[in-house]
Amino acid sequence: MPKKRSGGGLTATQQAAKFLGVSVLSGAVLAGIALPAVGALGLTAKGSVESFDELPANLKTPPLSQRTTILDAEGGQIATVYSRNRTVVDLKDVSPYMQKAIVAIEDSRFYQHGAVDLKGILRALNKNAQSGGVSEGASTLTQQYVKNVFVEEAGDDPTKVAQATQQTIGRKIKELKYAIQVEEELGKKRILENYLNITFFGQQAYGVEAAAQRYFSKHAKNLTLAESALLAGIVQSPSRYDPINDEAEATKRRNTVLQRMAEVGDVSQADADAAKEKPLGLKVRQPKNGCITAVKDSSFFCKYVERVFLSNPVFGKTKEARAKIWNQGGLTIRTTMEPQAQKSVQDSLKDHIYKSDKVAAASTLVEPGTGKILAMGQSKPYGYGKNETEINYSVGNDMGGSNFGFPTGSTFKPFVAAAALEEGRPATQEYASPYKMDYPSPVQTCGGKPWVNQDGATVENEDESEVGPYQLKKAMEKSVNTYFVQMISDIGLCPVVKMTDALHVVQGNNTKLPEVPAIALGSKGISPLTMATAYAAFASRGMYCTPIAIESIEQKVGNQQKSLEVPKSTCSRAMSEKTADTVNSLLRGVVDSGTGQKAGLSGRASAGKTGTTDERKNAWFVGYTPNLAGAVWVGSATQKVKMTDIYIGGQYHALVYGGDTPGPIWRDAMSGALEGKEAPSFNLVHIPDPKPKETDKGDRDGRGNGNGNGGDNGDNGGIIGGADGGTFPTPTFSFPDNLFQGQGNGGNGNGGRRG
Repeated sequence: MPKKRSGGGLTATQQAAKFLGVSVLSGAVLAGIALPAVGALGLTAKGSVESFDELPANLKTPPLSQRTTILDAEGGQIATVYSRNRTVVDLKDVSPYMQKAIVAIEDSRFYQHGAVDLKGILRALNKNAQSGGVSEGASTLTQQYVKNVFVEEAGDDPTKVAQATQQTIGRKIKELKYAIQVEEELGKKRILENYLNITFFGQQAYGVEAAAQRYFSKHAKNLTLAESALLAGIVQSPSRYDPINDEAEATKRRNTVLQRMAEVGDVSQADADAAKEKPLGLKVRQPKNGCITAVKDSSFFCKYVERVFLSNPVFGKTKEARAKIWNQGGLTIRTTMEPQAQKSVQDSLKDHIYKSDKVAAASTLVEPGTGKILAMGQSKPYGYGKNETEINYSVGNDMGGSNFGFPTGSTFKPFVAAAALEEGRPATQEYASPYKMDYPSPVQTCGGKPWVNQDGATVENEDESEVGPYQLKKAMEKSVNTYFVQMISDIGLCPVVKMTDALHVVQGNNTKLPEVPAIALGSKGISPLTMATAYAAFASRGMYCTPIAIESIEQKVGNQQKSLEVPKSTCSRAMSEKTADTVNSLLRGVVDSGTGQKAGLSGRASAGKTGTTDERKNAWFVGYTPNLAGAVWVGSATQKVKMTDIYIGGQYHALVYGGDTPGPIWRDAMSGALEGKEAPSFNLVHIPDPKPKETDKGDRDGRGNGNGNGGDNGDNGGIIGGADGGTFPTPTFSFPDNLFQGQGNGGNGNGGRRG
């Protein structure tokens, strides 16, 4: 009598002998699947033995993928993310009904045979021959488990999954040899436990515990007879027998399982018949997987963290290597997100703009000197329904953002000023700044070939009263377009390019800004995160730090835990301290007494810039304190909504300005984020005012309707004064089409404006 192991399996030698016998017998694949005879493939019995022997001796079982937990900076859970919705449980925590049901329907002779069921193969071959097709298979539960291991190892790679499930003799031979090993090493109970934990039950549920939670909102140990039969029936074809989408088909399959359990003596016929009469009794629970379920309205930040992991070489040399680690899971990721700052950002957005509005808003907060992203939010929630979106408006296209970013208007002008100051121009630099002028030509570029105004393109200020000469302070306050174009003509484009490179300012599609004078007017699309990080360099006295979202990662593999290397912020000097201090001095008045008063912070030193672009399709406020920088964008992601005669957050706006919509969002977000934090001061530089001239008309609002050429209105500018303004002219021109030749469409109109 053959020697048996506990659990009823044969020895490895006996299994191999059985394999050879069955291979020769009937010339077919062991599993009973409809495949050509062995001879037809040129695989003789001898060839089978050689192929069998050439396989590695041991099955390398990958650790089952686990949940990854993403935490905020204080250790609070943001979300759980996993490639497989799985919770591994011991066999003792699985209902006996479930154990019997899966064995009865998938491999009723599981406890009587070893890795291969000879009787099952003969029965299947005979039945398939009679039907002329494949009406019955003969893979044992052990073989199915081995196949699932191969599928698990393949992850989400469709090619590898296809290879792991392909219907070939080679795969069946490989599957068989490893099945023999598994039977020898694990025994029946452990095989059943592993099978129940690894197999797919449909509806994103991997393993019996996840399935019990998904379909019945209970633990696997509490499954009833009818519930167990339903889950066991799903395994053969999760899509066909999906009880959520096809109740009738699932009921028929459940009853088939119940009848099989009665036939093999697991339950009485009476109990099986009683269970057949019961409704499915589903109590479906939505799986809380992924960033869509993130708390604190932090779904977009969560997705940004995921994108960082999948794209950064620190986590693996190739995207495939990084994806494998991410999908494997078992990670505990502590991020830079501060709960107080995140709550403040989202509360502010909800107070000022509705998710159902025609336009959206995005806000990002960054810590100067460290590059830590403390908060990231937007008015339209993460999702796939009405008034929801998957697009993260705060970041560039490569990180899940809009295709091109959003035009910035006059919020770009501080970069031009910083470049000029670095070139040695004084803070009192004066230019003629006429109301209207041709674009200066030629203008030097970094490549040596100057930019030439071949088409007679012109630039003009907001209205005819804006006639120079102006010095830098007043030009910044008024956002005088011709002043900054003349400044670029004076210093050349290359210093501006060097400054934006040092501040890592790129377009939303991750391409460099064009070398044309009109960049001074903020016509190209940039992301809020890029703007916030660049302005943070002003706050930190000229030190630019790359943005980071991850503080640390712990990885659990089996019972072992280790720390993973994470990307570090790289800080470098983008400008001198004197230049940064001068820019801070130029911009602080915007929120003290100018058109940015609605963005002012009580009891804190702050500076910033407003911006509104052509046809009021975008409005910005970018500002900072010495210890926090933030950017707020308001507009339409499609760039098709003109923010005139519009309701935003329940408030009517005849015309939207950077100071009256993004400004208050920024103020409230910053105030809440900084509550209880220290309030340091800037290192200010005294910039003398020019002597008054008779042409000065005194303070005014300056919130005219822009000129469509990339400039801004006064509410972008600086400390412009009063709030009444008056009647403003309508813009009457735009740039020639070829002014931006070869620069990409930027996802925007022709340029910015001053309001």
